[in-house]
This record gives sequence, structure tokens and C-alpha cells, in this order.
Amino acid sequence: MCGGGVSAGGGTRAIVAALLANLGIAVTKFIAWALSGSSSMLAEAIHSVADSGNQILLLFGGRRAQREATPLHPFGFGRERYIYAFIVSIVLFSVGGLFALYEAWHKFQHPTPITAWKWLPVTVLLVAIVLESFSFRTAIVESNAVRGKASWKEFIRRAKAPELPVILLEDLGALVGLVFALIGVSMTLITGSGYWDAAGTLMIGLLLVVIAVVLALETKSLLLGESATDEHVKAIAAAIANGPEVERVIHMRTMHLGPEELLVAAKIAVRHDETADEVAKGIDAAEARIREAVPIAKVIYLEPDIYYQKG
Repeated sequence: MCGGGVSAGGGTRAIVAALLANLGIAVTKFIAWALSGSSSMLAEAIHSVADSGNQILLLFGGRRAQREATPLHPFGFGRERYIYAFIVSIVLFSVGGLFALYEAWHKFQHPTPITAWKWLPVTVLLVAIVLESFSFRTAIVESNAVRGKASWKEFIRRAKAPELPVILLEDLGALVGLVFALIGVSMTLITGSGYWDAAGTLMIGLLLVVIAVVLALETKSLLLGESATDEHVKAIAAAIANGPEVERVIHMRTMHLGPEELLVAAKIAVRHDETADEVAKGIDAAEARIREAVPIAKVIYLEPDIYYQKG
């Protein structure tokens, strides 16, 4: 899915900020829907409930990923964070997106104007936009601390820790969805036509489906196993070769076992006249250089070999 791992603290702060905002917003949206009958408000209320559940899933996944390795799972549980992030995309698609699309279809069949508590949906939506903006700002600040020079698109696609990209996309979707709902409700109040409310609900549903698909694709890539970033690959290769014990790196493979845990496997060329003791000490020295250059390289396998120049 940017270089480096996202700090657990930064991701947790963004998740908690989003969770608190969504819980409060969900209650007010349900009240506004119950009093006004607006389908956009109902879609947005369900959206907030789905987001709240997703943030709880991310927190739970982060906690479970901290468990120690076992004989059955010798590489630990770091990928639990990827699994729960993938579940988030499923929840967002089904509970958020598909429900909103169903509600829009139902509303298009039976369009009704908003006749009671007309001011309430607009007020709730405006307040929700302000609260979601604070949550979105927190996610942006925490992401800026780790994304470096990467663009936002690169950050979403290359981040090895899933929490901040998930929260960023959820908060962005929440803000855009609130704008769709505000337009639909406002136009329904102005024109007296319930079709505008249905259209706003439809746009919310389509938006959530698109975001859910993007999240699913990115987390699927992480679940399959992504290599280290280009910066880390170069640093690891330089660390291996930066010593008298190693003539060159013949080939190397890397894979993230979790956001902050990297597996490194490499075949390295050593001098043909070295003793087994010298080779073993050389490998230990190379491993130490790797861990110093890239601290998240926790599992390292170096295989010594003799390199023969072809031709």
C-alpha cells in the first residue's frame, strides 16, 4: 500500500479521534432521521455506525498484533493488522455502501419531502462537517509525520501500516458524504421534492463503495506480502556489502511480516578461501549492519555462496 512504518501511537491517536467523532455524530444523525424522515440522514447515520465499528476493529487488530510469536506462528502476529483492515473494507462496503444504495433505491420509488423538523437535518449535517473536519485534520497531521516526500496517492498505496490510510480515506469519505447529504437535504427543502434526498443517498452509497474497493485492493496487497520500500532495500543491500566479509549481494528478497517487522533473505558472495568460522563471523557482522541501517529488519537469513562471473 510510503516508506517506513507508521508509529503505533500516531495511528492510535487518529483512530481514537475518528471514533469519538463518529460515535457522537451517529447519535445526532439517528435523531435527525427519526424526526425528519430524511433518507440521506439515515444513510449518513449508518455510515457513522460503520465507521465507528471499523475504528474499533483497527484498535482490536493493533492489540492482537502485539502478541508474541508461538511455535504455530513463528513469525508472530503482525499481519493481524492487515486482516482487520481488510475486514474494515468489507464492513464499509456492505454496512455503509450497499445499505445506502438500497435506501436510495427505496427512496426513489417512494420520494417524500421533508415536512417535519426541517431545520434539524441541516443543522446536524453542518455540525457533523465541523467535527469530521477536526478528525480529518488529526489524521492528516499524523500522516504528515511519517509520509515524508511521498504524495498522498503514494502514501495510500505504499504505506505498510494500514491504520492511517484507512482513517484518511474514511474521514475523507465522511466529509464528502456529508456534503452530498447536505446538498440532497437542502435541495429537498427548497424544491419540496424527495428525489433530491434520494439522489444524495445514492451518491453517498456510490462513494462508500468506491472507497471500500480501494481499501480492499490495498490491504489485499499487504496480506499477500509486500516487499520493503525501495529506500529500505537499498539501505539493506548497502549494509550487507559495506564490509570486508562480503564481496557482493548475489540476490535478495524482502517481505513485511507486519508494518514494523521485515524479513530479509539474501544470498551473499564470500571469498572462496575463507574458513567456516570466518564466514560465520562475517554473516554475523553483516546482520548487525542490516539491523543498524534498517531497525525493522527483525528476521534475517543470509546464505553464503561463491560468486562466479559468467562469460
